[in-house]
Amino acid sequence: MKTLLILRHAKSSWKYDDLADHDRPLKKRGEQAATLMGELIRRHSLTPQRILSSTARRALDTAKLVAEASHYEGRVIATRTLYGADPDDFVEVLRQLDDADELVMIVGHNPDLEMLLESLTGAMESLPTAALAQVSLPIDSWKELKEDTPGKLVHFWAPSTL
Repeated sequence: MKTLLILRHAKSSWKYDDLADHDRPLKKRGEQAATLMGELIRRHSLTPQRILSSTARRALDTAKLVAEASHYEGRVIATRTLYGADPDDFVEVLRQLDDADELVMIVGHNPDLEMLLESLTGAMESLPTAALAQVSLPIDSWKELKEDTPGKLVHFWAPSTL
């Protein structure tokens, strides 16, 4: 059994008109929400063994704040594939993981993550910024993961409900 944490990036800023979408930073509110979610992860003993993030600044900054607050000990792995990804892109990245990683978190964007969550669990959850879904996957090896692996949505958190 593997566990996948799916985290949408925290609230980003639209303050700078000249920045490309990929380069938008987090708002102060987003920084606070990311830290809050990291603390939640730590309190629920869900600190991942591996964190994968989109290379977009808002996702990577979210991942780093969550990593710090959850006491994650590794480095955040940024991959361009997770920016503008579809479910099979996520699956392909996850299939490359070491099987020693039982609990993994991915940080990305909508609608990409909502599609992944639906693909793996059948759940049609709306993922607001900094929302976190815990998915249990009935696999022993990440190599077994497929887009239609029948996972289970174990828990769902949004900063506004905490």
